[in-house]
Amino acid sequence: MIDGTCDPRFAAVQEAFADNFALRGEHGAAVCVTVDGRTVVDLWGGTAAPDRPWTRDTLVNFFSVGKGLTALVTARLMADGRLDVDAPVSRYWPGFGKEEVTVRHLLTHQAGLPALRDRLPPGAMFDRSVMAKALTEQEPWWRPGHGHGYHVNTFGFLIGEVVRRATGHTIGTLLREEISGPLGADVHIGLPATEHHRVAEFAWDEPPPEDDRSMDLSGSQLMTYNAYFNPGGLSGMGVINTRAWREAELPSTNGHGTARGVARVYTALAAGGHHIIAPDILTAATTEQVSGHDLVLGRPSRFGLGFQLTQPERPLGPNPRSFGHFGAGGSLGFCDPDTGMAFGYVMNEMGPRWQNPRNRALVDAVYACL
Repeated sequence: MIDGTCDPRFAAVQEAFADNFALRGEHGAAVCVTVDGRTVVDLWGGTAAPDRPWTRDTLVNFFSVGKGLTALVTARLMADGRLDVDAPVSRYWPGFGKEEVTVRHLLTHQAGLPALRDRLPPGAMFDRSVMAKALTEQEPWWRPGHGHGYHVNTFGFLIGEVVRRATGHTIGTLLREEISGPLGADVHIGLPATEHHRVAEFAWDEPPPEDDRSMDLSGSQLMTYNAYFNPGGLSGMGVINTRAWREAELPSTNGHGTARGVARVYTALAAGGHHIIAPDILTAATTEQVSGHDLVLGRPSRFGLGFQLTQPERPLGPNPRSFGHFGAGGSLGFCDPDTGMAFGYVMNEMGPRWQNPRNRALVDAVYACL
């Protein structure tokens, strides 16, 4: 069931990975760990589909792990002067309005735009212009810069539109041309049809909610509900295994990749940025911007400029400088500059989103071996 390679020193990681299948309901998954640039764990196992085993090159949707990649793209634009994070969004996006909202507010989930109030038709997230127009018309749910709340899906639309207008290129294109291509990292935002044969089917048995359910909600409950479910299919529920979902560029939610690809990106960052980004800009992007009660999640969260930072409630290991991003169901990409360790984990079954026992077992096993 388990294939790949594992340095004997990291045998505990292989044991934890096997236990995920035996004890924690894993369907199909892969995990990759590097230390000081050397791969010490590269494992995969289980099923990509009922009639297809997970292989070395199986791709899978990794949800908000893509936010970390989006943060890295944005940091590169900061580094070479293509984007000013303290500029108002309207400098790049005329018609956006909301002059008080800066690019920094978008990156740090302080913009007050985590959801659209007015209901959009199912599948509207596949039309960039529809989502952009709706966001220009949406009034902030709270005063921008006075509180933070996880912009679950709108993060990608907001940052993506700013980047497209500032550079003429999409997040997915910049990721491919400036980061994943040079690194040889198998990660994608907007997956070409030629790669769909490698994608694992995602097991998400929860039925999509009815579109009219939001009519019974108001205030913060409506905000949180719509952050995930307006328009229908926004988070991938009901559409995640479709061609339209895989080919779209939804930077918050529909990135695809291998664990090896995710780890390869964070290997460069664990080394201070390598040739992908200047160390001082990476430091700025991974310095705490907001921390504490999250107005959308209703629990603590902690962010740099788009990167999630380690926190006691959901640690990225024991060291204070670790950063990366979790994804729904348990996927995870992060690095720890203090140990030179980079980590990628992807899977195809919607496990717990907050404190996931599968990724926690793997991370704990890695640190037990360091």
